[in-house]
Amino acid sequence: MTFILGLTGGIATGKSTVADYFRQLGLPIVDSDTIAREVVEPGTVGLENIRLHFGDEILTDDGRLNRKKLGSIVFSDESKRRLLNRLLSEELAKAISGEIDEWVAREVPIVVVDVPLMYEADYDRKVDQVMVVYLPEKLQLQRLIARDQLSEEEAKKRITSQMPIEEKRLLADIVIDNSGSVTETQKQLREWLKNYK
Repeated sequence: MTFILGLTGGIATGKSTVADYFRQLGLPIVDSDTIAREVVEPGTVGLENIRLHFGDEILTDDGRLNRKKLGSIVFSDESKRRLLNRLLSEELAKAISGEIDEWVAREVPIVVVDVPLMYEADYDRKVDQVMVVYLPEKLQLQRLIARDQLSEEEAKKRITSQMPIEEKRLLADIVIDNSGSVTETQKQLREWLKNYK
């Protein structure tokens, strides 16, 4: 039977580093960020829904989604961010569930479901356990500013647009502390893989 591991964290806590390590080990990853890009490709229901609610200004000249423009709108207005999540939630859920089902049908031992909004969008109910990649908030802020070249104010807006990492840590079945080196993080993951289930 396939073990379904939910993987989440906060922005800039190192979730992608963990997903990449699992990928290197050959584990299948259902990547919600990749799926989120696919459901807003030109010609999709997802993109048309966004255009109808946010206007043509969120499209590039060639009819693609202008992510930067949309990001600047939704990260500065909580109600618009919630609207965007609502507009895409059904398409996303369908695509994510479809991919999980494909891996379960192949009877792989573990499938990793990588979803940033694991708890916020109730995906924790669709997995066996949730692994949270954790960093103290102060370090999270520093890493986000450095990674995305943001001002402190912009970085704080992005962090507060998600459930606080401390809250996620308390809800988690497994906590991976990513405040040290990549080697230390990988060691925790190897330990978990030896003992999971």
